[in-house]
Amino acid sequence: MSGVQLYRGITGNGKTRSMKTRLGKMLAASVAATVLIMPGGAGAADAAAAEALARQESCLKCHAIDKDKSAPSYKKIAAKYKEESGAEELLITHVKAGKSVTLADGDEESHRIIKTNDEKQIRNLIQWILSR
Repeated sequence: MSGVQLYRGITGNGKTRSMKTRLGKMLAASVAATVLIMPGGAGAADAAAAEALARQESCLKCHAIDKDKSAPSYKKIAAKYKEESGAEELLITHVKAGKSVTLADGDEESHRIIKTNDEKQIRNLIQWILSR
């Protein structure tokens, strides 16, 4: 079998199609399927940027993604607000205002105010939390 025969496939109608074309179509279908199943679809949060901001702002000192620490996990927060309309705006206000919160041990303190003023970064962080 020649190199050309290895590189080319045969379609159902006997015409040849390059491996490159078939791989390109499979890749496009795979990307499309991934976007459709991601929480939030094409508008899904940038997870890497959100987690980096959470670390930078020391959010992960009190919160964890899937287990409670002194504050509820992001998974628990997402479940709490899952069906609530306006949850995103409510949580944005929460991280910007420093409202009083009750910790797991019963103590009350002001929630730490996020330092960044970049609305896009804050919104991305909240979308990421709600997608847990």
